[in-house]
Amino acid sequence: MKLSEGVEAAIHCAAVLAGTDEGATMPGAALAEQFGVSSSYLLKHLNALVAARIFESVPGPAGGYRLARPAEEISLLDIVLAVEGPQPAFRCAEIRQRSPAKLPASVYVKPCGINAAMLRAERAYRAALAAERLSDIVAEYLAEADPRSVTANCAFVARHQRPQKSSSTKR
Repeated sequence: MKLSEGVEAAIHCAAVLAGTDEGATMPGAALAEQFGVSSSYLLKHLNALVAARIFESVPGPAGGYRLARPAEEISLLDIVLAVEGPQPAFRCAEIRQRSPAKLPASVYVKPCGINAAMLRAERAYRAALAAERLSDIVAEYLAEADPRSVTANCAFVARHQRPQKSSSTKR
């Protein structure tokens, strides 16, 4: 299974936003700069995260993005589904019925065994992603990453976050 680079960017952006002060926002351009992606590319993923109510978008010159709910309530599955969509990775096209033998449809009343196996794997994969919380990923990073990386990322957040006068977000 191959996920788009947008999933990686979205998870990294969510991790950065988890490190902002309560209610503060981060401009999309700063997030794009931090991860070396174009602003227009990242914007489509940020908009998907807003639509999925994982991020909030605050308009105006001091606006930007922030988490819409606490990091403990955001799973990797939430982010993957926001970026990639809810469709399963494997989509059975019933190619078994394309045989030159042209068997009647009654031969294929049982579900395709390959499709059933792939859907079981998809359920296991999604369950594993649902168990991974953004807050745990951030905590692991802070505990295990090279201190230079932590220092650089904390400095980035401090430099680019935009405090807001009032916030409806509780983190």
